[in-house]
Amino acid sequence: MPNATVRPSHPVTVPPPEPGPPKARRPRRRPRTETREFRSLVSPHTLTTPHGRLIYWTVLTFVVVTFTLAFVFPLYWMVTGALKSPEELAQIPPSFFPSSLDVGVYAEAWDQLDLGLFLTNTVVYAGGAWLLTLAFDVSAAYALSKLRPVLGKAVLGMMLSTLMIPPMVILLPAYLTVKDLPIFGWDLLNTPWAIWLPAAANGFFVFLLKRFFDSIPRELIEAAQIDGASPGRILWSIVLPVSRPILGVVSILSVVNVWKDFVWPLLVLPDGEKMTVSVGIASLSAQMPQNVLIASLVIASIPTMVVFFVFQRSIMAGLTAGSLKG
Repeated sequence: MPNATVRPSHPVTVPPPEPGPPKARRPRRRPRTETREFRSLVSPHTLTTPHGRLIYWTVLTFVVVTFTLAFVFPLYWMVTGALKSPEELAQIPPSFFPSSLDVGVYAEAWDQLDLGLFLTNTVVYAGGAWLLTLAFDVSAAYALSKLRPVLGKAVLGMMLSTLMIPPMVILLPAYLTVKDLPIFGWDLLNTPWAIWLPAAANGFFVFLLKRFFDSIPRELIEAAQIDGASPGRILWSIVLPVSRPILGVVSILSVVNVWKDFVWPLLVLPDGEKMTVSVGIASLSAQMPQNVLIASLVIASIPTMVVFFVFQRSIMAGLTAGSLKG
């Protein structure tokens, strides 16, 4: 048969191919490490020399001392100005050091300007504003951050838009609102509520608190919800304990804002027995010697400086808290 195929009786072995010349192996490319040199006025090599270190520390010391004097000198001038006599304050050129240290001028300022009454009023106003600020702003920020209502973004946007309005523009509408409270018709002039309510309505504090609450892990909230905790319980037991830095910042800012405010208390607290310390000192400044007036300003500044030095660590921790989510 012509199409029949003949199979061999034993298997055919095919010889392996002869090895050719070895292939040239390509060298591995090492990852390129880019080294960027940041140039400055003084090179790192120069800083290692004695001459370079001398120049560096000289410039650094000069800059630090200059800026420190620029900030501290007004405080020094205020404290020493109270120790000078009116004639010494009026002389030209002024003297940098008082000729005599008469600390009795501070007691005179305390008695003549009735600083005890004004400081008590200011403490009441600042304390009430602080409590209402924490109550309303913390609740609003928690609702916008964790509860997420339907129109939450729109409400937050309207709150932030109030920060773009100059305070002097809303001064008259706010005064008319306090004089005749809508719906209720109450007159809040010469009452602490005229200070407390506007201080609590602060869109910046709500935004600051919300940004911090956003950085709190969602897993903590969900674990508490699984355990059956209510939103109020979650706020009190979970959110507030981890929010101490930002609560400290908001507390300090709210107290300082009320303490240093002048125009708004001047409008809503015309009664002399209910004035704040800033308004009280300004109202009696024309009747007092200049050194007594400066001494009263020193006394009025002491509480805010003490608050800053005590809570400065909380201020720095709270301003950077919540900036990065981890």
